[in-house]
Amino acid sequence: MLIAQISDTHIAEHGHKTLGIAPMQANLRRVVAHINQQDPAADVVLISGDVTDNGTPEQMANAARILAGLNAPFFVIPGNHDTRAALWSEFGAAACPSRVDDFIAYVVDGFDMRLIGLDSTIPNASGGELCDTRLDWLEARLAEAPSRPTLIFMHHPPVKCGVLETDQDGFIGADQLGKIIARFPCVERVLCGHIHLATFTGWQGTIVATCPSIGMRLGLDLSMTKESEFLLDDPGYMLHHKSDQGVLISHVIRVGNDDGPYPFAPQG
Repeated sequence: MLIAQISDTHIAEHGHKTLGIAPMQANLRRVVAHINQQDPAADVVLISGDVTDNGTPEQMANAARILAGLNAPFFVIPGNHDTRAALWSEFGAAACPSRVDDFIAYVVDGFDMRLIGLDSTIPNASGGELCDTRLDWLEARLAEAPSRPTLIFMHHPPVKCGVLETDQDGFIGADQLGKIIARFPCVERVLCGHIHLATFTGWQGTIVATCPSIGMRLGLDLSMTKESEFLLDDPGYMLHHKSDQGVLISHVIRVGNDDGPYPFAPQG
């Protein structure tokens, strides 16, 4: 099974660069085309939030038009830059199969891995949260199939990743989530976005992986003292490959102007 993950697309209005400088719409088209060219083909694409930059219906519709170019089925969860209402209105049950109260939360079956999408957003706030309603729902879903390989995807990582701005955003309910995850070794990955960088963190018997943005990379400052900034970067996404040996392997993919390929063996 091959799972593609896109995150933090931050799409603005049609024809506009994000923050006046980042060509995120062109980048997303490049990522969609790159995923479509994968061989073997991706079975599914997961979009882990911050689909838009300001959560407006116009921005969401613009993102949806580009994502409609994907050959594989795709599923979406919101990030802190999105609004649940606009996301649900634009994508509906095809890409967001169900809600729990006001939250977007769903299970996708029919693949080699069980996929659980979780809404970790707090309206009008940057940080993440899984309240009792969402935690209880997740625990019940995991208990339904405790032996099935499972992947959870949500926007906010439940761990600190060494990026000052996003670490300060916080995650309410992370400890409670960790206790649930620890009881279910079937959870092979927790896929997130939010920090615009690729990171991998061992946590509660699983791995939390964050996906790079498609073009706005946060500056990494492990001293945690400098003001946050972003850099324009080649578009990036991730591929998560469930191999024939039954292990889940995660790859970071860059869509750049590569020179090559060249053979390792000398020519001539």
